Amino acid sequence: LAEIASSSADSSISFGIDPRIAMLSYSSGTSGEGADVEKVRQGTEIVKQKRPDLKVEGPIQYGAAVDPVVGRQKLPKSEVAGKANVLIFTDLNTGNNTYKAVQRETGALAIGPMLQGLNKPVNDLSRGCTVDDIFNTVIITAIQSLDDAAPVVKKDIGKVLA
Repeated sequence: LAEIASSSADSSISFGIDPRIAMLSYSSGTSGEGADVEKVRQGTEIVKQKRPDLKVEGPIQYGAAVDPVVGRQKLPKSEVAGKANVLIFTDLNTGNNTYKAVQRETGALAIGPMLQGLNKPVNDLSRGCTVDDIFNTVIITAIQSLDDAAPVVKKDIGKVLA
């Protein structure tokens, strides 16, 4: 989870978006216990140790991560609660189902899945993708293919996508 959070933050930064990472769980802060919560708690601590430059909160429930009112109620001292823009799920099943549900029900722009940590950019499209999904994935992959000489282009595209 810590590596996924770090890679996702780097992807966010490369597109000019300041990452606020939510390590998602069914618990916020110290409200719950169990193996799944502990996994998220440990992953969050690893990110904080290895990447003190990042804003990260976890464990945190989805509502507390994205809703400012709920975020202030549950974690009032958090820099991330209610303002998260990078969501880290504990497993592929939950992440995929949730991002698809949010995309379909709200019309939110969803880019990805983006495979990270590889030497070359690799991204994925589902069989049920839309023309917009294809277009956005092609654009993202092309941008990821740019060398380090083009950070301004990445930043400007990130603003458009954000």
